Amino acid sequence: MEPMNYDSVVNNIVNLLTQAGLKVLGAIVILIVGRWLVNIAQNLIGRALETQKLDTTLIGYLKSALGIILNVALIVAILGYFGVETATFAALIAGAGVAIGMAWSGLLGNFAAGIFLVLLRPFKAGDFVSVAGITGTVTEIGLFGTTIDTPDNVKTILGNGKILAETIQNFSANPYRRVDLTAQLPHSADVPATIAMLKAELKKISHVVTAPAPDVEIISFTMAGPLLAVRPYTHTDNYWGVYFATNDLIRATMIKAGMPVPEQHIAVRNQG
Repeated sequence: MEPMNYDSVVNNIVNLLTQAGLKVLGAIVILIVGRWLVNIAQNLIGRALETQKLDTTLIGYLKSALGIILNVALIVAILGYFGVETATFAALIAGAGVAIGMAWSGLLGNFAAGIFLVLLRPFKAGDFVSVAGITGTVTEIGLFGTTIDTPDNVKTILGNGKILAETIQNFSANPYRRVDLTAQLPHSADVPATIAMLKAELKKISHVVTAPAPDVEIISFTMAGPLLAVRPYTHTDNYWGVYFATNDLIRATMIKAGMPVPEQHIAVRNQG
């Protein structure tokens, strides 16, 4: 038996490691350059669609779809670089897709729902909505989920399928919405004069629309006195500003009219 040539073995190992290292480095370069090109392609497509004045929601949806397709193509290219047969890989993807589709039918349902959300357009990016128990501003309608920023600045992602299956309230769809507040008057108040004063002052609040005019009417009677419904109208973007300004106005009007603080009467059960 001939003695083992250790130098030859070491050289073979070094050559294999060198080739493998070069392959890995080449794959990393392909990945970095590929990702860079994918981002460029997405930006170019986005700008081209923006020049056509398409809706931002549709643009974001198409860019997301393009990104997924190009990233899959990039992975196939890297596997081909390592010598993996792309035809075989494509067959594996198809088989895996069927298996994943059966196991993750909900995910495919979200994908289909996302298409319907873009086509039916119950809301778009930038709208203030309430969907599936979440209220906030829509920032993106993605392939599988919709991103909403809540008023307390919490990023919330909802599955498109859940959104389409629930009631959708779009506060931005109409030109204005109603602000609902109340004003408790004492029994001694001059109700007609107070109503006229509130209606006149409400028109002076910034962003309150003139048509329809603000509503101020008696909504009920409490043990403290008449209760007024105070309802100005404004666009949803200015809702909270008008809400707080109206509260300040109610207080200032009460003080200006010299009204006493309404007494809170408590009913006492007859113990006799």
